[in-house]
Amino acid sequence: MSGSQTGRRTPGHKNRPPVMADVAKLARVSHQTVSRVLHDSPHVKGDTRQRVLDAIRQLNYRPNTVAQALVTGRTMVIGVVSFDTALYGPASTLIGIEEAAHEAGYAVSITSLRSLNRASVLDAVLRLRNQGVDGVVVIAPQKTAVEALRHLPPGVPVVTVEAGSNSPVPMVAVDQRGGAMAATQHLLDLGHRTVWHIAGPADWIEAEQRVAGWKAALKKAGAPAPPLLRGDWSAHSGYELGRQLVQTPDVTAVFVANDQMALGLLCLLHEVGRETPRQISIVGFDDIPEAAYFTPPLTTVRQDFAEVGRRCIHLLLGQLEGPTRAREHVVVPTQLILRKSTSPAKAR
Repeated sequence: MSGSQTGRRTPGHKNRPPVMADVAKLARVSHQTVSRVLHDSPHVKGDTRQRVLDAIRQLNYRPNTVAQALVTGRTMVIGVVSFDTALYGPASTLIGIEEAAHEAGYAVSITSLRSLNRASVLDAVLRLRNQGVDGVVVIAPQKTAVEALRHLPPGVPVVTVEAGSNSPVPMVAVDQRGGAMAATQHLLDLGHRTVWHIAGPADWIEAEQRVAGWKAALKKAGAPAPPLLRGDWSAHSGYELGRQLVQTPDVTAVFVANDQMALGLLCLLHEVGRETPRQISIVGFDDIPEAAYFTPPLTTVRQDFAEVGRRCIHLLLGQLEGPTRAREHVVVPTQLILRKSTSPAKAR
């Protein structure tokens, strides 16, 4: 018999596959550190991570998620119910949640819905719960989704995003109203007599909060409120609504509820020979990556989606540690980004 020790699993027992404790012992770290490395958490030093990875390879260790769940009571998976859309806001919110979950050592299971009605949201939450996720984040930008949250079964750790002040569960939201006020006030401070608004769809909570911020800024300044224009978040709707705006000769400033609609408006104004910002100043909302490259570069309101994700995971982990579902609401501030699409109003 050869004296070779090839294939020996040290320090694990030769008659059983290696377990996480074996990896921790060989790498001289804790069980929790091995878990963080397996979930690609950034909160592990480089040399420590390398020792754990070397131990995993040496032992040919394969994580047994079922066994881990039985020991810890957790699967280390968070479920996310998302709206099936390419819109920048919801898509960026989802990315922020995924990144924050991974930083905390959690994997993410995503369910994307075509419509956010009560039945579909409840079904999605229950399906994720039956898959064994530790908790669920619901991205709920529409009013119908918020109504569904009132009917969740007890015992399901849930956090929602952008569900408005009436959310029945813990919620994280961007300060949509404050951002809209800042955008409108910026235009008023430039000397514009009033500010027109192209709003998003009425069934979107964010759109209504931006309308409320626009109205509040006008009221505070004693400025008249022009008729509200409604778009559908698309550049096409901004373009078409621009046709209406150019028929009104005294329009000098427009706050647009998202950057895509602002892009459509800029295109229409260029086609009809109305210069931005010399004749009409424009402010958008979102600060999409392309906004700095519009013609002219777009002044807009930036949302911190990474912070939204971190706050969501923080609230959800808090529920996992405690027995109750506190109705905590967290608001993330916005930032007005000044570029070249706004300028002082022309003297009349």
